[in-house]
Amino acid sequence: MANPAQGPLRARTRRSVRKWSTWTMKTAKVAAYYGFIPLVIVIGMNSDPKPSIGQLLSPL
Repeated sequence: MANPAQGPLRARTRRSVRKWSTWTMKTAKVAAYYGFIPLVIVIGMNSDPKPSIGQLLSPL
């Protein structure tokens, strides 16, 4: 049988988990948005043969 005093604790825990998961997803979205191009540049500069920065940034 469940303890009735645990109801508010569970609701608070659910709210806290929801808040942290929302914060984590927003932070991950910002990190992916601003980190994608630098990641492509770093990976491209470490490939063989080494392309110039212009070749990495041009769409063709």
